[in-house]
Parts: sequence; structure tokens; C-alpha cells
Amino acid sequence: MEKFITALGPNDPDDGDEGRQQRGLAIAALVPIRPDRFGYKVPSMSGNGSYLVNLEFGPYCTCPDFEKRELACKHVYAVQVLLQRAAHPDNSPLVAFTPQRVSVSQSWSAYNAAQVHEGEMFGVLLRELCDTVEQPPQLMGRPRMPLSDMLYGMGLKVYANRSTRRAMSTIRDAVAAGRMDREPSFSTPIRYFERPDMTPVLRNLIVASALPLGDIEVDFAIDSSGFASTAYNRWFDHKWGGDARKEVKWVKLHIMCGVRTNIVTVADATAGHSADSPYLREFVMLTAENFRINEVSGDLAYTSKRNLHAIKDAGGTPYIPFKQGAVARAKGSKPDALWEQMLDYFTRHEAEFNRHYHKRSNVEATFHMLKAKFGDVVRAKTPVAQVNEVLMKVLCHNIVVLVHAAYALGVQPTFAPTFASERAA
Repeated sequence: MEKFITALGPNDPDDGDEGRQQRGLAIAALVPIRPDRFGYKVPSMSGNGSYLVNLEFGPYCTCPDFEKRELACKHVYAVQVLLQRAAHPDNSPLVAFTPQRVSVSQSWSAYNAAQVHEGEMFGVLLRELCDTVEQPPQLMGRPRMPLSDMLYGMGLKVYANRSTRRAMSTIRDAVAAGRMDREPSFSTPIRYFERPDMTPVLRNLIVASALPLGDIEVDFAIDSSGFASTAYNRWFDHKWGGDARKEVKWVKLHIMCGVRTNIVTVADATAGHSADSPYLREFVMLTAENFRINEVSGDLAYTSKRNLHAIKDAGGTPYIPFKQGAVARAKGSKPDALWEQMLDYFTRHEAEFNRHYHKRSNVEATFHMLKAKFGDVVRAKTPVAQVNEVLMKVLCHNIVVLVHAAYALGVQPTFAPTFASERAA
């Protein structure tokens, strides 16, 4: 009987796909390959840990051979053999596995047109959206600039990703084009960012900006991420020799987004740490007002009976993984049918569960889009201004998504003229 060599070290000659297939057959026969929530765990033949293999969205493996070649390795072949044997218990001949690269179709003409016209369409859509905000009454003092104009100027500043002073040239261009009544002082947008009453206005505008995609998005994901600031906490550490230390202050952003277009349906931000789980119920309720919810995905931070029922009550199915050691019912607690049903589905149909749960990766893509385009650092100095700046980043992101949806999906963005004022009331 031929002896299979299952190791291929960095100094061993590469014997090609045939050799990897042979080693994959040996691994499938010799070692226990166990399902994992993200694929399959294949033990390393050297005894140092294990590798994660996923065939559904790949193939993909965390071993050095796959990372170098981005093609099927012996661990991928081993999992493929295991699955084929499970599908053919009658010992029918195994079919050779041919590795394929995954390609995503893209309408490049629509993408290019959206990129070329994004700047001008952004200004038009932002102006229309800001016009939905009702001007608050002024009983005394010098005449103020319209609130819609200030919101528009703040949006242009964030979209330009510049300091307020450097963004004044963009604001002057908007005044010359007739989109603002007059040019404000460079310090005026800064003062408006520092106003606490701007936070609910920005949150309402984010909700309003997602409405044109109400007939497109049905699956949603929730998560949070941090934005660094230029401010620091300082303290003196007597235990470690009295050195002065400092820690950067963060703004934490919580969002729920559609997994198809990456539109943010609702968002909130806090200056500093805040727990994730309490936000899910409110976000689901607000999203359900304007969207039909089919699925909601979230990571382990959102695992709770209350959150599962919030999604179910909104008409959706929760795809939130369970922590290790989770049981159907704690000793002495009341039975919960939904919790038991989803736990049973998670444990007994893990591969099918993961196909839905994988949609959660789109919320990570949304955060990447936000930070890559509008920066992962806030320029504002005060906590209120930092929160409002992050929320304005989200609003600008949504408008950019609408521009691309207009070209790729044929969406015609329109905004109800009194939406924001009605919600605020």
C-alpha cells in the first residue's frame, strides 16, 4: 500500500495539485475534521493547532500554502473528500474537485458613471434632503442662517474630508451656485456641530436618506465600530514608576444596514464606550417602520432572548450565533420557544445557519466604506461635536450609496418634504 506523505514543509519540493490531492485523501482518513461555525477545522499534521477551511465562499483556508497561492491546498481537498463521502455513503467513485475562483459580476459602465457624477449628484441630493428640515422659529436675536443651509454646509465639509477652514472654498462654490443663501463664517459650522439639538436632526436625516431603497433591502445586519479623535485622556501611573500616560478618546458608532446596498437605515453614536446589545431592539423597530424585514444578522454581542424576540416581532428571522455552552433553558428559568428553536437550528444545521449569518460581513464592508471615504478620525474637539460629526459621515455615506443605486439599480431618490420635522415632533 502506498504511503501518503501528509506534510509539505517550506523546504520540500512542490508536487502540484496531484500531491495535494493525495495528502488531502490521507488527512481525511487519518484525522478528525470537525464542523465549525465558519466552515471546518482541519488539524495541522505537525500538531500545531488547526486550520479553518470554508468551501462555500471560496475555497478558502487559513494555512500558509493557500495564503501564498490562493488556490486549493491539501486541507481544502481533505474537506472536499469528507463531504463527498458523506454525500455518497454507498462508496461510489469520488469526483475530482476542481478549484475555482469566485468572481462577482459588476456593471462597470454603471459604476464608472456613478463615480464620474457622484460629486454633482451628492450636492443635489444633500440639498433636497436638508430642505426637508423645518426651520425652527426665532423669537429674538440677530437673524440666523437657515438650519437647512447649515446642515448643507456641514455635509459639504464632511464630504470634502477637510477642516472647516479648508472646506470654505467648497461652501463658497455652493453659494455661487445658488444652493446656499450666503456664505457663513468658518466658525459657524463648528458651532452647529457642537449643538446637542443637532444630534436628533442628524439621526432623523439618516433614516430619511434610506427611504428610497425601501423596496430593495429586506435583509439587515447590525454592528458597531470606533472612530478615533484627536483628544486624549491623561493620567499618572504611580504603580509603574510615575510615568505620564495618555489614551485616545473614541466615538463609538452603532448602525443597522441593508446587506445588498450597504445603506444605513438607522444609526447612533456615543462619545466613549457603550454596550452593543441594547441598541438592537430600537434599531429593528425603526427599520421596520420603513422596510420589510426578512433577516437580521448580528454577532455574539447581540445574543439575548429580548433581541431574538424583537426581530421576530418585526417579522424577521434572527441569525445571531450562540455563545459556547449556551443551553436551551437555564435551571429554574421559564421556557422560551424562540430561544430553544434558534439554538437547535444553530447547533443542528450550522452550515445552513452560516449561509444566512455570513450576510453580517456586509456591515463590516459598510464601516470600511465609511472610514475609507470620510476618514476614521473625527476632527471635532468636544464630545457632542464628535458624535455629530460621525453621524454626518453616515449621512454622507447614505447619499453616496443613493448615487450609485441610481445608476446601478435605476432608483430615483425622492424625499418627503416634511419627513424629518414630523419625526422630530
